[in-house]
Amino acid sequence: MKKELSPNWRISRNWLCFFSIILLVIGVFFRFVNLDKKVYWGDEVFTSLRVSGYTVREMDEQLRNRRLISIEDLHKYQYPNLEKNTIDTIKGLASEESQVVPLYFVILRFWVEWFGNSVAVTRSFSAFISLLTFPCLYWLCQALFESSLIGWVAIALVAISPVHVLYAQEARAYSLWIVAILISSATLLRAMRLQTKFAWFIYAATLSLGFYSQLFFSFVALGQGIYVVAMERFRLSKTLISYLLSLLAGFVIFLPWVFVIITNPAPQTVSWTDTKQTFLASATRWAGIVSRAFLDLGVAPGESGKLKLVLIPFILIIFTLTIYSIYVLCRRTDKRVWLFVLTLSGSVALPLMLLDFVFEKRYGTTRYILPSILGIQLAVAHLFTTKITSIYTSVWQKKLWSLLAFMVIISGVLSCTLMSQSQMWWNKVPEINQQYPQVADIIVKANKPLLISDANIIQLQVLGGLLEPKVRFQFVAKGQMPEITSGFTDVFLFDSSDFLKAGVEKVYNSKLEQIDKLLWKIRLPN
Repeated sequence: MKKELSPNWRISRNWLCFFSIILLVIGVFFRFVNLDKKVYWGDEVFTSLRVSGYTVREMDEQLRNRRLISIEDLHKYQYPNLEKNTIDTIKGLASEESQVVPLYFVILRFWVEWFGNSVAVTRSFSAFISLLTFPCLYWLCQALFESSLIGWVAIALVAISPVHVLYAQEARAYSLWIVAILISSATLLRAMRLQTKFAWFIYAATLSLGFYSQLFFSFVALGQGIYVVAMERFRLSKTLISYLLSLLAGFVIFLPWVFVIITNPAPQTVSWTDTKQTFLASATRWAGIVSRAFLDLGVAPGESGKLKLVLIPFILIIFTLTIYSIYVLCRRTDKRVWLFVLTLSGSVALPLMLLDFVFEKRYGTTRYILPSILGIQLAVAHLFTTKITSIYTSVWQKKLWSLLAFMVIISGVLSCTLMSQSQMWWNKVPEINQQYPQVADIIVKANKPLLISDANIIQLQVLGGLLEPKVRFQFVAKGQMPEITSGFTDVFLFDSSDFLKAGVEKVYNSKLEQIDKLLWKIRLPN
């Protein structure tokens, strides 16, 4: 016979739902506030380049022609125009970044065409997509835990989770990937419960969505397969056959891009993965990555060791909370529940951890293990809900767990607040990009400035996004010299090669004055 719920339980339930709604509103606010404040960094410049339909080669060849160009000429490669269409967007990805799947960029191109090409509009697409996370997460919790309350608590945790807010404000496909993970997970559980052809058809469609949103979704689909096989006790049952057929259908739809990847293998674009790391360094790095689900104070990998030492107690608390929540989940729930959370959590994280620890690599990074972060947050939501509302938990224990939940919430809100007011965060690679705003401030103070450079064209686009229309540019290829014309009050060299700096001094009988680590001012003779 089902036990009657106590009045205290009802009060706790109503309070949790109300508080979760408040946190949801706060989380939505953080996703849209100051969308254009942070530096539009290299990865996002690549996003806009793909949306424009141009390739890096085309942009590089057309800009490095030694002629004077305006900010409008530079921005031509950052938004759609009549010269290129959606097919060109797909061709650009296929020829230069085949490891990046096209769905997000195609939809974003239409979004920018409809609403404008500002940084805020471009990033707002990810922010709007991230809002779909909440109904999908609630649906998954209903299907998995059969509890609306756990769904509300999970929504609250994700709403003010710094890692979710961070990627909701970035012009990349991570928000779309999160939604695809949640939808495919919920539809899988629904298909296993209903056992209808239509339910499995919907699941197959969500697999296609996932494959075309992020290549690493393949690991998520594999994890779901392991879950189905384990639940069916390694028997070729009707459920397993239906899963395999759905997977086959989803993969067949993705085959055209598989062909693109095979015929146009992408060059090495993530050289940072080859950085050697010791076992201790990898363990520290992974603990920090997981902790960002609840606490993120903007500490970059290149920050000083003293700053990282301050965070160690907080990271240990979060790590302990994560382990305990998984332990409670495995002890208190059916195999159907805990196995699903474990396979979701380990689908991407375990292969990357294996590469990191065995081969001393650095594949583990926050944006790649978003499925694992979702799994951890599901486990923590279950832990907080059961501990705070259970009729078998004593009053002092409820107060203790309520205090711990409050601390987690405060850490998330504090992280999001700091993030919303910052121009640079750790994911923007501050060791490379943090000087760009300073350089831009120096340049725009000149009345009629000219900027000369032979630096990487993507980094020049990053800097260009911070400059005003009065600035003129002159880009040259490595080994070339510019033809400096008169009529400018200040002429600058930005992040230039030694060849260019020495050549300018010699050819124009000038002096170079270094005014920043990346910026020199050319003193031309009168």
